[in-house]
Amino acid sequence: MVYKVKLSTFEGPFDLLVHLIENARMSIYDIKVSEITDQYIQYIDQMKKQEIEVATEFIVLAAALIEIKSRMLLPRTISGEEVDELADPREALVERILEYKKFKNAAAAMEEAEKNNMRIFEKPQEDITCFLEKPDEYLKMDINQFVNSFNLFLRRKQKLEDIRKTYTRLERQKISEEQKIRYIRALLHNTTGGEITFADLLREDESRYNTAVTFSSILEMAKWNHIELSQKRNFGPIFIKAAGEEGVNA
Repeated sequence: MVYKVKLSTFEGPFDLLVHLIENARMSIYDIKVSEITDQYIQYIDQMKKQEIEVATEFIVLAAALIEIKSRMLLPRTISGEEVDELADPREALVERILEYKKFKNAAAAMEEAEKNNMRIFEKPQEDITCFLEKPDEYLKMDINQFVNSFNLFLRRKQKLEDIRKTYTRLERQKISEEQKIRYIRALLHNTTGGEITFADLLREDESRYNTAVTFSSILEMAKWNHIELSQKRNFGPIFIKAAGEEGVNA
């Protein structure tokens, strides 16, 4: 059998041993000591070949594995018929592995908890003595006044609900600049003399939005020479006239 050992960093000999056992999918309570010992020693040899200093604790565990492996090879019978009820040589090793895994899992849980706590930010305690020093204020009202006030509240609430059910607020659809330009062209075309005033365009809707859109629309039409603008005096009416049949129909 060829053993493939991938070198990596382990915290100690038991970390390496647990890795080998889990990688081989063995039960901790039924460790194949011979196989694990060979892999463990092979790993140490690989460390030495790469000139990695091997700690004494790795060597001590290797010696313990070799001892257990030797004891597993010894016959466990007193006579040819009776089996000796000696303790399993692996028992002490299993207990140490279980204890190691317990502390390793606890350390991992504490490390995860520390990472979670690092993402928690606490708000500094505030001084609330100004709220504690003031006594509670009680509303001075007899039972009849309280009942009347509560009934008034209920009537107002019911009235608001009735209004919401009966009436619906409608938003007027806002006209665009393109639509306003088409409207001005049609109005000039249908007006005798082909001349109107700026005020004529605002008679139906004098809102700020319509005023702004109308003003920007006539400026755009004047820019392209579709209309002619004139004003006889300061702050007087602005007259709008079609620049010609081609301009109006453009």
